Amino acid sequence: MKKIVIIPTYNEIENIEKIIRAVMNLPEIFHILIIDDGSPDGTANTVKGLQNEYPEKLFLLERKGKQGLGTAYIAGFKWSLAKGYEY
Repeated sequence: MKKIVIIPTYNEIENIEKIIRAVMNLPEIFHILIIDDGSPDGTANTVKGLQNEYPEKLFLLERKGKQGLGTAYIAGFKWSLAKGYEY
């Protein structure tokens, strides 16, 4: 059963690594999809660096500009369903 945590971000460079590590250290196995809305603070670059540490478990969907939380979740749901995630 494939499970994924969807995390929309905008300017979360100070928090994103802690959040990712907290999810990855849970006893249950989850994958993570970060949807970043073009954060000017480099949030996406931090995620890209962590992808080497969590290959095939940490994914990044980069969007241009701040498009909003609701559309970020919708994009994440569509991405996850297309990849066969059940939860």
